[in-house]
Amino acid sequence: MPLVANSSLPALAALAEEGGTVIPGDLALHQDIRELHIGLLNMMPDTALAATERQFLRLIGESNQIAQFYVHPFTLDGLPRGPQAAEHIARYYESFADIRRDGLDALIITGANVTQPDLALEPFWEPLIEVIDWAFTNVTSTLCSCLATHAVLQFRYGQQRHPLGDKRWGVFAHRVVDTRHPLVMGVNTRFDVPHSRWNDVSRAQFEAAGLRVLVESTTAGVHLAVSEDGLRLVFLQGHPEYDTVSLLKEYKREVLLYACGERPDYPPFPQRYLTAQLQAVLTEHGERVTAACAGGGPQPEFPETLIVPGLDNTWHDTGEAILNNWMGKVYQITDMDRRRPFMPGVDPEDPIGLRGPAGR
Repeated sequence: MPLVANSSLPALAALAEEGGTVIPGDLALHQDIRELHIGLLNMMPDTALAATERQFLRLIGESNQIAQFYVHPFTLDGLPRGPQAAEHIARYYESFADIRRDGLDALIITGANVTQPDLALEPFWEPLIEVIDWAFTNVTSTLCSCLATHAVLQFRYGQQRHPLGDKRWGVFAHRVVDTRHPLVMGVNTRFDVPHSRWNDVSRAQFEAAGLRVLVESTTAGVHLAVSEDGLRLVFLQGHPEYDTVSLLKEYKREVLLYACGERPDYPPFPQRYLTAQLQAVLTEHGERVTAACAGGGPQPEFPETLIVPGLDNTWHDTGEAILNNWMGKVYQITDMDRRRPFMPGVDPEDPIGLRGPAGR
């Protein structure tokens, strides 16, 4: 149900303008509706910081559980920030110290840009481990997106991601491979998910770590997996939170890098994302860009207004359904009065009853 505007974060106002259910914090205090407090560890670079807030807040707000969702954004020291992003964080984000003191019911950790071949060499490595270790024993469930999934697989399970060679980029068909798990109940058995990454953790690695794979693609690999107990850690390699235009924005950025001489080759199209007609428009634009580079003339304007109306979103509904299932399980088993991961009587080794009749 509703997101609570417990701060003046601009993403909350933007979602309200879209028609999302966002209620003022003072009104929430007078409603007899159960609260869920969700942390959003946003590690994305400056250019994607606000968009990532909106994407995950939208998914949370569209979850139809009977609860009021308080979202607490925070980030990590060690991530490089420009003045504008630093001001945004100082104004609207909370500190990890405050979040650790007050507690959370669930936590979402975004991806991040990396510069080192080994994640352990990244400046955010130690602070990220501190957050995840705390959440593992103090938060009912942590959802790890993309880079966060790779980091947890490396430091907690000893499974290091491997480079793909080429970027795995586009919208890929997936299939539910474990239909009994509550996170995929009521979800289409086949659906699309966007991916955008240079590295991969294989199904064999997930299984070697004792993890349970729920959704995968024959082309893109594992999308959704969970920890041994079925809920404490949820792993994503794809990006169900992406907007319809997210991959187009990435493609436009790559075209601009090529035009500036910072990319040697013209970028390929994201797979299964653009119709033949849209590809023809962008091919023509690419020829004009290449000609301008060769002749030293001005660069043509990217034809975004021609492309956007023809884009389809074939992943959002399923991403919303899975997040809804996730929030529902957190709602059911979290001890709200004591802000502890599980209510009395819930088996911490099997909090969602996978070993019961439904899980056999």
